[in-house]
Amino acid sequence: MSGPSLSEAVDAAAALASHAGLDADSARSEALSLAAAVAESAPGAASDWARAVGQATTQDFFDAASRGRRWRESPTASLGSLVAQGNPSARAYAEALAEVASAACQLGEPTMRVIGNASVAAAAQLAAVPVLAPSASDPSALTHSPPAPWNAPSEATSPATTTAATAGTRHTASETPPAPTRTVDELLAELDALIGLERVKREVHRQVAVLRIERLRTDAGLKSPTITRHLVFTGNPGTGKTTVARLVGGIYQALGLLSQGQLVEVDRSELVAGYLGQTATKTAEVVASAAGGVLFIDEAYSLTGTGMQGDQYGQEAVDTLVKEMEDRRDDLVVIVAGYPAPMEAFIAANPGLASRFRTTIEFEDYSDEELAAILVQLARGADYELLPEATERFREVLGRTPRGSSFGNGRFARNALEAAIGAHAWRLREVDAPSLDQLRQLVARDFDEEPLEEGAAGGVPASEPVLTAADPGPRDRTLGGMP
Repeated sequence: MSGPSLSEAVDAAAALASHAGLDADSARSEALSLAAAVAESAPGAASDWARAVGQATTQDFFDAASRGRRWRESPTASLGSLVAQGNPSARAYAEALAEVASAACQLGEPTMRVIGNASVAAAAQLAAVPVLAPSASDPSALTHSPPAPWNAPSEATSPATTTAATAGTRHTASETPPAPTRTVDELLAELDALIGLERVKREVHRQVAVLRIERLRTDAGLKSPTITRHLVFTGNPGTGKTTVARLVGGIYQALGLLSQGQLVEVDRSELVAGYLGQTATKTAEVVASAAGGVLFIDEAYSLTGTGMQGDQYGQEAVDTLVKEMEDRRDDLVVIVAGYPAPMEAFIAANPGLASRFRTTIEFEDYSDEELAAILVQLARGADYELLPEATERFREVLGRTPRGSSFGNGRFARNALEAAIGAHAWRLREVDAPSLDQLRQLVARDFDEEPLEEGAAGGVPASEPVLTAADPGPRDRTLGGMP
Protein backbone atom coordinates (compact mmCIF):
# COMPACT_ATOMS: atom_id res chain seq x y z
CA MET A 1 0.00 0.00 0.00
CA SER A 2 1.45 3.37 -0.99
CA GLY A 3 1.85 6.25 1.41
CA PRO A 4 0.29 9.70 1.12
CA SER A 5 0.99 11.88 -1.89
CA LEU A 6 3.28 14.87 -1.51
CA SER A 7 0.29 17.25 -1.39
CA GLU A 8 -1.32 15.18 1.36
CA ALA A 9 1.91 14.95 3.36
CA VAL A 10 2.55 18.69 3.06
CA ASP A 11 -1.04 19.50 4.05
CA ALA A 12 -0.68 17.29 7.13
CA ALA A 13 2.58 18.99 8.15
CA ALA A 14 1.05 22.45 7.69
CA ALA A 15 -2.00 21.48 9.75
CA LEU A 16 0.20 20.21 12.58
CA ALA A 17 2.25 23.40 12.49
CA SER A 18 -0.91 25.50 12.67
CA HIS A 19 -2.20 23.42 15.59
CA ALA A 20 1.11 24.03 17.37
CA GLY A 21 0.74 27.79 16.94
CA LEU A 22 3.10 28.31 14.00
CA ASP A 23 2.42 29.92 10.65
CA ALA A 24 0.95 27.25 8.36
CA ASP A 25 2.11 28.96 5.16
CA SER A 26 5.71 29.08 6.36
CA ALA A 27 5.53 25.44 7.39
CA ARG A 28 4.08 24.50 4.00
CA SER A 29 6.85 26.36 2.20
CA GLU A 30 9.61 24.66 4.14
CA ALA A 31 8.01 21.22 3.72
CA LEU A 32 7.90 21.76 -0.04
CA SER A 33 11.53 22.91 0.03
CA LEU A 34 12.51 19.77 1.95
CA ALA A 35 10.72 17.63 -0.64
CA ALA A 36 12.47 19.43 -3.50
CA ALA A 37 15.87 18.94 -1.84
CA VAL A 38 15.17 15.22 -1.41
CA ALA A 39 13.97 14.71 -5.01
CA GLU A 40 16.14 17.20 -6.92
CA SER A 41 18.17 14.44 -8.64
CA ALA A 42 15.10 12.56 -9.95
CA PRO A 43 14.33 13.06 -13.67
CA GLY A 44 10.95 14.77 -14.02
CA ALA A 45 10.71 15.69 -10.35
CA ALA A 46 10.48 19.42 -11.06
CA SER A 47 7.24 19.13 -13.05
CA ASP A 48 5.63 16.76 -10.55
CA TRP A 49 6.62 19.08 -7.69
CA ALA A 50 5.22 22.10 -9.58
CA ARG A 51 1.88 20.33 -10.01
CA ALA A 52 1.79 19.53 -6.30
CA VAL A 53 2.47 23.17 -5.45
CA GLY A 54 0.20 24.72 -8.06
CA GLN A 55 1.24 27.66 -10.28
CA ALA A 56 4.95 26.91 -9.82
CA THR A 57 7.78 26.72 -12.34
CA THR A 58 10.80 24.51 -12.79
CA GLN A 59 12.96 27.36 -11.50
CA ASP A 60 10.79 27.50 -8.38
CA PHE A 61 11.61 23.82 -7.83
CA PHE A 62 15.37 24.34 -8.00
CA ASP A 63 15.18 27.47 -5.84
CA ALA A 64 13.22 25.47 -3.26
CA ALA A 65 15.74 22.62 -3.43
CA SER A 66 18.56 25.07 -2.78
CA ARG A 67 16.76 26.40 0.30
CA GLY A 68 15.88 22.92 1.54
CA ARG A 69 19.28 21.24 1.33
CA ARG A 70 20.23 22.39 4.83
CA TRP A 71 17.23 20.45 6.14
CA ARG A 72 18.55 17.16 4.77
CA GLU A 73 21.01 17.29 7.64
CA SER A 74 19.32 19.36 10.36
CA PRO A 75 15.81 20.17 11.62
CA THR A 76 13.65 22.49 9.56
CA ALA A 77 12.91 25.99 10.78
CA SER A 78 9.42 25.27 12.10
CA LEU A 79 10.55 22.06 13.78
CA GLY A 80 13.47 23.90 15.35
CA SER A 81 11.09 26.49 16.72
CA LEU A 82 8.87 23.83 18.28
CA VAL A 83 11.84 22.07 19.86
CA ALA A 84 13.17 25.37 21.25
CA GLN A 85 9.75 26.01 22.84
CA GLY A 86 9.57 22.52 24.33
CA ASN A 87 6.29 22.20 22.42
CA PRO A 88 4.71 18.73 22.84
CA SER A 89 3.67 18.79 19.16
CA ALA A 90 7.29 18.70 18.04
CA ARG A 91 7.51 14.92 17.82
CA ALA A 92 4.35 14.61 15.70
CA TYR A 93 5.59 17.40 13.46
CA ALA A 94 8.97 15.68 13.01
CA GLU A 95 7.12 12.52 11.99
CA ALA A 96 5.05 14.55 9.52
CA LEU A 97 8.24 15.92 7.97
CA ALA A 98 9.63 12.39 7.72
CA GLU A 99 6.44 11.54 5.80
CA VAL A 100 7.09 14.51 3.49
CA ALA A 101 10.58 13.14 2.81
CA SER A 102 9.08 9.75 2.02
CA ALA A 103 6.43 11.27 -0.26
CA ALA A 104 9.15 13.09 -2.19
CA CYS A 105 10.22 9.69 -3.53
CA GLN A 106 7.09 9.79 -5.70
CA LEU A 107 8.30 12.80 -7.68
CA GLY A 108 9.49 12.18 -11.21
CA GLU A 109 11.18 8.89 -12.09
CA PRO A 110 12.16 7.63 -8.64
CA THR A 111 15.83 6.73 -8.23
CA MET A 112 17.72 4.87 -5.56
CA ARG A 113 19.59 8.08 -4.77
CA VAL A 114 16.36 9.81 -3.80
CA ILE A 115 15.56 6.98 -1.37
CA GLY A 116 18.90 7.63 0.33
CA ASN A 117 18.23 11.37 0.49
CA ALA A 118 14.83 10.73 2.04
CA SER A 119 16.11 8.30 4.66
CA VAL A 120 18.88 10.61 5.88
CA ALA A 121 16.60 13.68 5.81
CA ALA A 122 13.92 11.87 7.81
CA ALA A 123 16.51 10.78 10.37
CA ALA A 124 17.67 14.39 10.73
CA GLN A 125 14.14 15.55 11.56
CA LEU A 126 13.32 12.73 13.97
CA ALA A 127 16.67 12.91 15.76
CA ALA A 128 16.16 16.58 16.67
CA VAL A 129 13.22 16.00 18.99
CA PRO A 130 13.36 14.94 22.65
CA VAL A 131 10.99 12.05 23.28
CA LEU A 132 9.28 11.04 26.49
CA ALA A 133 10.43 7.74 27.93
CA PRO A 134 10.17 6.28 31.47
CA SER A 135 13.19 5.87 33.70
CA ALA A 136 13.63 4.03 36.97
CA SER A 137 13.78 7.22 38.99
CA ASP A 138 11.52 9.53 37.01
CA PRO A 139 8.84 8.20 34.64
CA SER A 140 8.60 11.62 32.99
CA ALA A 141 12.33 11.98 32.32
CA LEU A 142 13.36 13.15 28.89
CA THR A 143 15.48 10.98 26.66
CA HIS A 144 16.51 11.72 23.12
CA SER A 145 16.07 10.07 19.80
CA PRO A 146 19.05 8.77 17.74
CA PRO A 147 21.98 11.06 16.94
CA ALA A 148 21.26 13.86 14.51
CA PRO A 149 23.25 14.00 11.28
CA TRP A 150 25.90 15.03 10.95
CA ASN A 151 28.68 15.31 13.51
CA ALA A 152 26.12 15.74 16.27
CA PRO A 153 26.87 14.24 19.69
CA SER A 154 25.35 10.87 20.45
CA GLU A 155 23.26 12.21 23.31
CA ALA A 156 21.19 15.34 23.97
CA THR A 157 19.69 17.77 21.56
CA SER A 158 21.33 21.10 20.84
CA PRO A 159 19.47 24.43 20.97
CA ALA A 160 17.24 24.38 17.93
CA THR A 161 17.46 26.27 14.67
CA THR A 162 14.68 28.64 13.63
CA THR A 163 14.04 31.43 11.10
CA ALA A 164 12.32 34.78 10.95
CA ALA A 165 9.16 33.17 9.62
CA THR A 166 8.59 31.14 12.77
CA ALA A 167 10.66 32.65 15.54
CA GLY A 168 8.04 35.17 16.55
CA THR A 169 5.64 32.51 17.80
CA ARG A 170 6.09 31.60 21.46
CA HIS A 171 3.95 29.56 23.81
CA THR A 172 3.35 30.50 27.42
CA ALA A 173 4.41 28.30 30.32
CA SER A 174 0.78 27.36 30.96
CA GLU A 175 0.43 25.97 27.44
CA THR A 176 3.62 23.90 27.16
CA PRO A 177 6.28 22.55 29.49
CA PRO A 178 9.51 24.55 29.52
CA ALA A 179 12.40 23.24 27.45
CA PRO A 180 15.04 21.54 29.61
CA THR A 181 17.85 23.90 30.61
CA ARG A 182 21.43 22.80 30.27
CA THR A 183 24.61 23.91 32.01
CA VAL A 184 27.75 25.33 30.45
CA ASP A 185 29.64 22.17 31.39
CA GLU A 186 27.04 19.97 29.69
CA LEU A 187 27.17 22.04 26.52
CA LEU A 188 30.98 22.11 26.48
CA ALA A 189 30.97 18.34 26.92
CA GLU A 190 28.68 18.13 23.91
CA LEU A 191 31.12 20.30 21.97
CA ASP A 192 34.03 18.09 23.01
CA ALA A 193 32.12 15.00 21.86
CA LEU A 194 32.03 16.25 18.27
CA ILE A 195 34.30 14.43 15.84
CA GLY A 196 37.49 16.37 15.06
CA LEU A 197 37.47 20.20 15.32
CA GLU A 198 40.22 20.27 17.97
CA ARG A 199 41.32 23.83 17.21
CA VAL A 200 37.69 25.01 17.25
CA LYS A 201 37.07 23.35 20.59
CA ARG A 202 40.10 25.03 22.16
CA GLU A 203 39.04 28.45 20.89
CA VAL A 204 35.44 28.06 22.11
CA HIS A 205 36.70 26.95 25.56
CA ARG A 206 39.00 30.00 25.64
CA GLN A 207 36.18 32.30 24.62
CA VAL A 208 33.91 30.85 27.30
CA ALA A 209 36.57 31.33 29.98
CA VAL A 210 37.07 34.98 29.03
CA LEU A 211 33.35 35.75 28.90
CA ARG A 212 32.69 33.95 32.17
CA ILE A 213 35.26 36.03 34.04
CA GLU A 214 33.99 39.21 32.40
CA ARG A 215 30.48 38.41 33.59
CA LEU A 216 31.65 37.59 37.13
CA ARG A 217 33.66 40.83 37.35
CA THR A 218 30.68 42.84 36.14
CA ASP A 219 28.39 41.14 38.69
CA ALA A 220 30.94 41.93 41.42
CA GLY A 221 30.95 45.63 40.50
CA LEU A 222 34.50 45.55 39.11
CA LYS A 223 35.66 47.34 36.02
CA SER A 224 35.75 45.06 33.02
CA PRO A 225 36.57 45.72 29.38
CA THR A 226 33.73 45.22 26.94
CA ILE A 227 34.50 42.07 25.00
CA THR A 228 32.70 41.57 21.71
CA ARG A 229 30.84 38.28 21.57
CA HIS A 230 30.33 38.24 17.82
CA LEU A 231 32.34 35.65 15.89
CA VAL A 232 33.71 34.91 12.44
CA PHE A 233 33.75 31.26 11.39
CA THR A 234 35.99 30.47 8.41
CA GLY A 235 36.41 27.17 6.63
CA ASN A 236 35.36 25.05 3.72
CA PRO A 237 31.82 23.67 3.36
CA GLY A 238 30.68 20.90 5.67
CA THR A 239 33.20 21.51 8.46
CA GLY A 240 30.66 21.82 11.28
CA LYS A 241 30.22 25.59 11.46
CA THR A 242 26.44 25.50 11.91
CA THR A 243 26.67 22.73 14.51
CA VAL A 244 29.14 24.74 16.58
CA ALA A 245 27.13 27.96 16.15
CA ARG A 246 24.10 26.18 17.60
CA LEU A 247 26.16 25.09 20.62
CA VAL A 248 27.59 28.59 21.07
CA GLY A 249 24.04 29.94 21.38
CA GLY A 250 23.28 27.47 24.13
CA ILE A 251 26.56 28.16 25.92
CA TYR A 252 26.05 31.93 25.86
CA GLN A 253 22.52 31.46 27.17
CA ALA A 254 23.80 29.25 30.00
CA LEU A 255 26.39 31.91 30.86
CA GLY A 256 23.58 34.47 31.18
CA LEU A 257 24.79 36.46 28.16
CA LEU A 258 21.74 35.67 26.03
CA SER A 259 18.13 35.35 27.16
CA GLN A 260 17.13 32.44 24.88
CA GLY A 261 20.05 30.96 22.95
CA GLN A 262 18.20 29.98 19.76
CA LEU A 263 19.96 29.87 16.40
CA VAL A 264 18.55 31.70 13.39
CA GLU A 265 20.36 30.59 10.23
CA VAL A 266 20.12 32.74 7.08
CA ASP A 267 21.93 33.58 3.87
CA ARG A 268 21.83 36.56 1.51
CA SER A 269 18.45 35.61 0.01
CA GLU A 270 16.80 35.87 3.43
CA LEU A 271 18.20 39.33 4.15
CA VAL A 272 18.03 41.11 0.79
CA ALA A 273 14.76 42.18 -0.84
CA GLY A 274 14.04 43.09 -4.44
CA TYR A 275 13.98 46.87 -3.98
CA LEU A 276 15.99 49.43 -2.08
CA GLY A 277 14.25 50.33 1.15
CA GLN A 278 12.64 46.91 1.49
CA THR A 279 15.95 45.27 2.39
CA ALA A 280 16.33 47.32 5.56
CA THR A 281 12.92 46.17 6.76
CA LYS A 282 13.57 42.56 5.80
CA THR A 283 16.97 42.49 7.54
CA ALA A 284 15.59 44.17 10.67
CA GLU A 285 12.84 41.55 10.89
CA VAL A 286 15.35 38.72 10.63
CA VAL A 287 17.54 40.28 13.32
CA ALA A 288 14.48 40.74 15.55
CA SER A 289 13.72 37.03 15.22
CA ALA A 290 17.24 36.26 16.46
CA ALA A 291 17.06 38.61 19.46
CA GLY A 292 18.01 36.68 22.57
CA GLY A 293 20.05 34.22 20.53
CA VAL A 294 22.47 33.81 17.66
CA LEU A 295 22.06 35.08 14.10
CA PHE A 296 24.17 32.86 11.82
CA ILE A 297 24.84 34.32 8.35
CA ASP A 298 26.35 31.83 5.92
CA GLU A 299 28.52 33.10 3.04
CA ALA A 300 28.18 36.56 4.55
CA TYR A 301 30.56 38.10 1.98
CA SER A 302 27.81 37.73 -0.63
CA LEU A 303 26.18 40.73 1.04
CA THR A 304 28.94 43.06 -0.08
CA GLY A 305 28.77 41.87 -3.66
CA THR A 306 32.00 39.86 -3.79
CA GLY A 307 32.53 39.45 -7.51
CA MET A 308 29.87 42.11 -8.26
CA GLN A 309 30.01 45.88 -8.50
CA GLY A 310 27.71 48.37 -6.85
CA ASP A 311 25.59 45.96 -4.85
CA GLN A 312 23.37 48.54 -3.15
CA TYR A 313 20.98 45.91 -1.83
CA GLY A 314 23.63 43.95 0.01
CA GLN A 315 25.19 47.12 1.38
CA GLU A 316 21.79 48.17 2.70
CA ALA A 317 21.56 44.83 4.50
CA VAL A 318 25.04 45.28 6.02
CA ASP A 319 24.28 48.85 7.17
CA THR A 320 21.04 47.66 8.78
CA LEU A 321 22.82 44.73 10.39
CA VAL A 322 25.46 46.99 11.96
CA LYS A 323 22.77 49.28 13.38
CA GLU A 324 20.75 46.38 14.76
CA MET A 325 23.86 44.83 16.33
CA GLU A 326 24.45 48.08 18.19
CA ASP A 327 20.82 48.50 19.25
CA ARG A 328 20.63 44.88 20.48
CA ARG A 329 24.22 44.53 21.73
CA ASP A 330 23.13 43.22 25.14
CA ASP A 331 21.06 40.30 23.85
CA LEU A 332 22.25 39.29 20.39
CA VAL A 333 25.25 37.45 18.98
CA VAL A 334 26.01 37.46 15.26
CA ILE A 335 28.19 34.78 13.68
CA VAL A 336 29.25 35.27 10.06
CA ALA A 337 30.69 32.35 8.13
CA GLY A 338 32.31 31.45 4.84
CA TYR A 339 35.57 30.81 3.02
CA PRO A 340 38.64 32.37 4.75
CA ALA A 341 39.87 34.91 2.16
CA PRO A 342 36.44 36.36 1.20
CA MET A 343 35.48 36.59 4.89
CA GLU A 344 38.63 38.55 5.67
CA ALA A 345 37.83 40.98 2.85
CA PHE A 346 34.19 41.22 3.96
CA ILE A 347 35.08 42.23 7.52
CA ALA A 348 37.85 44.62 6.45
CA ALA A 349 35.59 46.43 3.97
CA ASN A 350 33.25 47.84 6.60
CA PRO A 351 34.54 49.68 9.71
CA GLY A 352 31.33 48.88 11.55
CA LEU A 353 31.90 45.17 11.04
CA ALA A 354 35.64 45.31 11.75
CA SER A 355 35.03 46.86 15.18
CA ARG A 356 32.47 44.22 16.13
CA PHE A 357 34.07 41.03 14.81
CA ARG A 358 37.36 40.61 16.66
CA THR A 359 37.49 36.83 17.01
CA THR A 360 37.90 34.45 14.08
CA ILE A 361 37.64 30.68 14.52
CA GLU A 362 39.07 28.55 11.73
CA PHE A 363 37.41 25.25 10.88
CA GLU A 364 39.87 22.81 9.33
CA ASP A 365 38.96 20.09 6.86
CA TYR A 366 38.26 16.67 8.33
CA SER A 367 40.80 13.87 7.99
CA ASP A 368 39.86 10.60 6.30
CA GLU A 369 39.49 8.88 9.67
CA GLU A 370 37.25 11.66 10.96
CA LEU A 371 35.06 11.48 7.86
CA ALA A 372 34.78 7.71 8.27
CA ALA A 373 33.68 8.25 11.88
CA ILE A 374 31.11 10.83 10.72
CA LEU A 375 29.81 8.33 8.18
CA VAL A 376 29.36 5.66 10.85
CA GLN A 377 27.57 8.18 13.07
CA LEU A 378 25.27 9.23 10.24
CA ALA A 379 24.43 5.64 9.44
CA ARG A 380 23.63 4.88 13.06
CA GLY A 381 21.31 7.90 13.17
CA ALA A 382 19.40 6.52 10.16
CA ASP A 383 19.28 3.02 11.74
CA TYR A 384 21.82 1.44 9.40
CA GLU A 385 24.95 -0.53 10.27
CA LEU A 386 28.16 -0.24 8.27
CA LEU A 387 30.05 -3.51 7.99
CA PRO A 388 33.84 -3.07 8.28
CA GLU A 389 34.20 -3.75 4.55
CA ALA A 390 31.82 -0.84 3.83
CA THR A 391 33.83 1.58 5.93
CA GLU A 392 37.01 0.45 4.19
CA ARG A 393 35.43 0.97 0.78
CA PHE A 394 34.42 4.49 1.82
CA ARG A 395 38.05 5.18 2.74
CA GLU A 396 39.07 4.02 -0.73
CA VAL A 397 36.57 6.43 -2.28
CA LEU A 398 37.98 9.23 -0.13
CA GLY A 399 41.50 8.37 -1.25
CA ARG A 400 40.70 9.09 -4.89
CA THR A 401 38.55 12.18 -4.27
CA PRO A 402 40.17 15.58 -4.95
CA ARG A 403 40.34 17.84 -1.90
CA GLY A 404 39.87 21.34 -3.24
CA SER A 405 38.19 24.25 -1.47
CA SER A 406 34.80 23.03 -2.67
CA PHE A 407 35.16 19.56 -1.13
CA GLY A 408 32.08 18.87 0.97
CA ASN A 409 33.74 17.38 4.10
CA GLY A 410 30.90 16.17 6.33
CA ARG A 411 28.42 16.69 3.50
CA PHE A 412 30.54 14.38 1.35
CA ALA A 413 30.04 11.68 3.99
CA ARG A 414 26.31 12.39 4.05
CA ASN A 415 26.11 12.21 0.25
CA ALA A 416 28.01 8.92 0.32
CA LEU A 417 25.54 7.48 2.82
CA GLU A 418 22.56 8.66 0.77
CA ALA A 419 24.00 6.96 -2.32
CA ALA A 420 24.76 3.78 -0.35
CA ILE A 421 21.22 3.60 1.03
CA GLY A 422 19.92 3.82 -2.53
CA ALA A 423 22.31 1.08 -3.68
CA HIS A 424 21.26 -1.05 -0.70
CA ALA A 425 17.61 -0.72 -1.68
CA TRP A 426 18.42 -1.70 -5.27
CA ARG A 427 20.48 -4.67 -4.08
CA LEU A 428 17.53 -6.01 -2.09
CA ARG A 429 14.91 -5.30 -4.76
CA GLU A 430 14.28 -8.99 -5.50
CA VAL A 431 14.53 -10.27 -1.91
CA ASP A 432 10.93 -10.97 -0.92
CA ALA A 433 11.48 -11.20 2.84
CA PRO A 434 14.83 -9.67 3.82
CA SER A 435 16.07 -10.35 7.33
CA LEU A 436 16.59 -7.58 9.88
CA ASP A 437 20.34 -7.73 9.28
CA GLN A 438 19.82 -7.43 5.53
CA LEU A 439 17.58 -4.39 6.05
CA ARG A 440 20.15 -2.67 8.28
CA GLN A 441 23.57 -3.64 6.98
CA LEU A 442 25.46 -1.72 4.31
CA VAL A 443 28.21 -3.63 2.52
CA ALA A 444 31.23 -2.60 0.47
CA ARG A 445 29.54 -2.62 -2.92
CA ASP A 446 26.88 -0.23 -1.65
CA PHE A 447 29.65 2.41 -1.72
CA ASP A 448 30.84 1.73 -5.26
CA GLU A 449 29.09 4.84 -6.60
CA GLU A 450 30.93 8.14 -6.21
CA PRO A 451 28.96 10.61 -4.05
CA LEU A 452 27.40 13.49 -6.00
CA GLU A 453 28.42 17.00 -5.08
CA GLU A 454 25.66 19.13 -3.55
CA GLY A 455 23.30 20.52 -6.17
CA ALA A 456 24.82 18.61 -9.08
CA ALA A 457 22.82 19.21 -12.23
CA GLY A 458 21.07 16.45 -14.03
CA GLY A 459 20.52 14.17 -11.12
CA VAL A 460 22.09 10.73 -10.94
CA PRO A 461 25.36 9.10 -11.97
CA ALA A 462 25.20 7.38 -15.35
CA SER A 463 25.62 3.96 -13.76
CA GLU A 464 22.83 4.39 -11.22
CA PRO A 465 19.68 2.45 -12.11
CA VAL A 466 16.62 4.54 -12.85
CA LEU A 467 13.28 2.89 -12.18
CA THR A 468 10.61 2.82 -14.88
CA ALA A 469 6.85 2.51 -14.82
CA ALA A 470 7.26 -1.25 -15.05
CA ASP A 471 9.16 -1.21 -11.75
CA PRO A 472 7.38 1.33 -9.53
CA GLY A 473 9.82 0.82 -6.66
CA PRO A 474 9.35 3.31 -3.85
CA ARG A 475 6.03 4.60 -5.22
CA ASP A 476 4.33 1.56 -3.73
CA ARG A 477 6.29 0.91 -0.58
CA THR A 478 7.57 2.80 2.42
CA LEU A 479 11.21 3.61 2.96
CA GLY A 480 13.07 0.52 4.11
CA GLY A 481 15.31 1.30 7.07
CA MET A 482 13.91 4.77 7.71
CA PRO A 483 13.47 5.29 11.45
